[in-house]
Amino acid sequence: MGAKKYIDKNVYEASVERIDFIFKNFEKIYISFSGGKDSAVMLNLALDYMKQHNIRKKIGILFVDLEGQYKITIEYIKDVLQKDSDLFDVYWCCLPLNLRNSLSVFEPYWTPWDLDNKDKWVRDYPDYPCITEKKNPFAFFKKNMEFEEFIRKFGEWYAQGKKTACLIGIRSDESYNRFRTIALKQKRMVNNLTWTTKISNSEKLYACYPIYDWRTKDVWIANYKFNWTYNGLYDLFYKAGVKPDQMRICQPYGDDQRIGLNLFRAVEPDTWASVVNRVSGANFGNIYCGTKVLGYRKIKLPEGHTWESYTKLLLATLPKAVSINYKKKFTKFIKHWQSTGSAIKASWIPEEASLSGKFSTRGKRDLPLVIYKKIPDKLPFWVESKKIGPSWRRMAICILKNDQLCRSLSFSQTKKQRERMQSMFEKYSLI
Repeated sequence: MGAKKYIDKNVYEASVERIDFIFKNFEKIYISFSGGKDSAVMLNLALDYMKQHNIRKKIGILFVDLEGQYKITIEYIKDVLQKDSDLFDVYWCCLPLNLRNSLSVFEPYWTPWDLDNKDKWVRDYPDYPCITEKKNPFAFFKKNMEFEEFIRKFGEWYAQGKKTACLIGIRSDESYNRFRTIALKQKRMVNNLTWTTKISNSEKLYACYPIYDWRTKDVWIANYKFNWTYNGLYDLFYKAGVKPDQMRICQPYGDDQRIGLNLFRAVEPDTWASVVNRVSGANFGNIYCGTKVLGYRKIKLPEGHTWESYTKLLLATLPKAVSINYKKKFTKFIKHWQSTGSAIKASWIPEEASLSGKFSTRGKRDLPLVIYKKIPDKLPFWVESKKIGPSWRRMAICILKNDQLCRSLSFSQTKKQRERMQSMFEKYSLI
């Protein structure tokens, strides 16, 4: 990854230049729009450019409606799309996709707009023309598709073999993963521009991130300076005491997003009542997210247990299929640290670890590669938080957080695991 480079222009000027490049170098353009502050800035930049250059050719707008969302967000999106409807080809998708539900052991996924559960829907179909399972133009779509797969397939479908840009409003200062998305050099780009990334096997489809270098304050300064519209939900968040850089409007049932469930209850209590009936574990998450019950903060070990024995006790209390999933992940986790290991500073070598005799080069430093003869019961919190050492405490917290994908242990979801999770969802759906 390359280092940050600063230029003699502000982020707005730089983003306008990127928008100009996109409109001049791509045959088709569409925006992935969520109603959030970043995608709204992305949309407003494109709209201003089109109006200033008298561009009447329509651009695509993809909005994936996830059913269990704030009504304020839905009304805002509808107003935005109707205001400039002559410039948009809108794809408002209300489809039964597979979404992660980190709030329930028995239902690790939930499916919005599932016709089998229509009597529990949080909302009816919007009055804006929308794409549903029964009114579906996408030959590639299958019920219970993964959200990420749908997004990729839609881009390929929309491109139709033409050079296409998908404008995405992500900013690199929001997370390290987003920074890597932009800064990574080992990817296919347009004209070596790091803010572009090829996103399918097709040579024609690229994701573009024109506001990747904006900060949160830049978003709100631009909204004020250019009188851009934005989702009124942010005003309510601000009144509720949420810091600007912590405001999120995405559906709050995922592993990272669930910390905001209590806001859903406070901001839209009527919607919240429907969500509790619709999404398994929602009220439990509202009560206990952010507490040690779901693996947050320092968890005290139950009296008479080691972290190893406590982890095994937790595994024994889970449904069989869920327990098997964790055991397979934990086995791989342990095997990795006992055979492959990791490069860490020689100044800190735990007693359970030993040098393997190999070295790993990171930048200009040579670090000793360390393996573990035995998995320690716990390691210092700074080690566990940086994920540079294994411990039974890490595995216990993984279970308590209902992290069935084991992301906190550095795993990513596999296709086989998605299928297994879906079969578990069906198996326990009647409980």
